[in-house]
Amino acid sequence: MFSEPLESPRPGFSEKLWSLNWTFLLLITALACVGAASLYSVAGGSLDPWAETHVIRYCLGLGILFAVALVDIRVWVRAAYPTYLVALVLLVAVPFLGAENGGARRWLEFGGISFQPAEFMKIAMILAMARYYQWLSPRHMSNPLALLVPVAMVGVPVALVALQPDLGTAVLFAAVGGGILFLAGASWIYFVFGIVGVLSVVPFLWNNLHDYQKARIMTFIDPDKDPLGAGYHILQSKIALGSGGVLGKGYMKGTQSQLNFLPEKHTDFIFTMFAEEMGFVGAIALLLVYLLILLAITFMALRCQNQFGRLVAAGVGMTLFVYVFINVAMVMGLVPVVGIPLPLVSYGGTSMLTLMFGLGLVLNAHVHRKTRFRRHEVDVL
Repeated sequence: MFSEPLESPRPGFSEKLWSLNWTFLLLITALACVGAASLYSVAGGSLDPWAETHVIRYCLGLGILFAVALVDIRVWVRAAYPTYLVALVLLVAVPFLGAENGGARRWLEFGGISFQPAEFMKIAMILAMARYYQWLSPRHMSNPLALLVPVAMVGVPVALVALQPDLGTAVLFAAVGGGILFLAGASWIYFVFGIVGVLSVVPFLWNNLHDYQKARIMTFIDPDKDPLGAGYHILQSKIALGSGGVLGKGYMKGTQSQLNFLPEKHTDFIFTMFAEEMGFVGAIALLLVYLLILLAITFMALRCQNQFGRLVAAGVGMTLFVYVFINVAMVMGLVPVVGIPLPLVSYGGTSMLTLMFGLGLVLNAHVHRKTRFRRHEVDVL
């Protein structure tokens, strides 16, 4: 099923280095700097405990990004399926070996280092689906049997993550996987059937939700019903967003965050803290940086002359978009609180390093955009 690439020039190391999208790198570094400055403010003007660690992790992630970007793209093609299998094994191990926190098992610990396998799976799933569609014949693209493999690649991680339980990440998997299916050329009819199928099992899903998950949804509908309990987070977030006004209260002068009214201000609600200090103008400026990054990823994906690189770049771009959309909508009360961090700004090790790995794959696709692969006629019937 794997084929050797067509004869195409292999860029040397210096050529790869110069062909990197340096504007893109500048934009993601700007986001990391915003994150470090925000975490410094959250800690009351101290590098400890979050800002310094955030910078160290970004520097480590930058090294990972360069390493991933400069490796030959054939390495990632060959590693796609093994990477997915490793991520799947780690996900399966979570219910048995994972550390329990807040009634959920989402983390594995090895040698004193803890990480979240679901974050690793986000990238592994994109790689595996991109490799599958690189060699699938166009005439089989919307064949029902040809859809079984990619649907399983998405559905199994969604089910495993939902059982942890982590519905926010499960939704992200489904959204990104569905996006890749659409971009690869699957018929829109399958998406209609999929949406109808999901809606038909909503009552069953509701009955099997944990009590705290039901509380989050009910709080989303009416946060004032329990202002000191389940509705506290979102109400305080809205107060902070509103109090920031147009120009904000100034750096390190946000009352809701500095006086500890705003919970989880260094992770899930860091956008709220930033908007309170920098105001509507600052919040829009931050979102514009994300928009520029997404446009750059879209541009790099469109320039790829191979399906693998195109889908990998698009998949990482969709992951970034869903992260930003859910986090910002969450703190504004537009969607239920699900615990999705703001990329490169929120404090978090696994999410930071995994995203940097993914952004490295985007740059890898850009560096090797002229590489073409011979497409085998794969009969999946």
